[in-house]
Amino acid sequence: METYGRHEYPGRLFIVEGVDGSGKSTQIALLRQWLISEGYTVFFSEWNSSPLVKKTTSRGKKKQLLTPTTFSLIHATDFADRTEHDIIPPLKAGAIVLADRYIYTAFARDVARNVDRQWVRELYQFAVKPTMAFYYRVPLEVSLSRILTGRSELKYYEAGMDLGLSNDPAESFKLFQQRIVNEYEAMVDEFDLTVMDATLPIPEQQRRMRTLIRPYLQSVRRIRTSAQDSAWAGLAREMRPSHADLQGRHRG
Repeated sequence: METYGRHEYPGRLFIVEGVDGSGKSTQIALLRQWLISEGYTVFFSEWNSSPLVKKTTSRGKKKQLLTPTTFSLIHATDFADRTEHDIIPPLKAGAIVLADRYIYTAFARDVARNVDRQWVRELYQFAVKPTMAFYYRVPLEVSLSRILTGRSELKYYEAGMDLGLSNDPAESFKLFQQRIVNEYEAMVDEFDLTVMDATLPIPEQQRRMRTLIRPYLQSVRRIRTSAQDSAWAGLAREMRPSHADLQGRHRG
């Protein structure tokens, strides 16, 4: 059950979710470039990026001091700071905000770390509901191969080693990621996430994403016309008959 509401701001909020290796970051980056080229004002925010808690998080991870609940509270603090400074102001101004990970990351990861499901949801009651939330669904073996290829080692918390699932980091990582996938799948209906097939070619995924968000852009103000619009406008001007032409036709 949703504990947060739709925002009343003129802007639009589009977010991407999914396990590591799902390709969501690539898609949101491509979407950002396209929206800017179309003349929209675009702001971007990503998970765990607030300077307010970055040093604390890094220090806690290095010393392996973070419990699941501490982890949860730190991420909630990060999200609250970004919501206040990076998300709501642009929405109020009528801009488009793109977020690489949103509250659903906390709902998936924290619960996978055995934090109470309802407690986590209530922790994020202040969040605004996205205009659209995309969940990039990918087979676990595909995402794992993308992440593990070329990696010399997995980080302690990244691999879920704090949960005691396995002494082998790679095996622990697989078990942890499966828990996260299970939570995401359970949230699809609960939060009306738009499922994207992350195994499709990148251009095809991007085309679908643009098609899905386009209806929500109709009333969003653009600071300038897109390159394509400008080209059409230029062509129209070139084809428009001049005053002399019109006078000549009238005389004829």
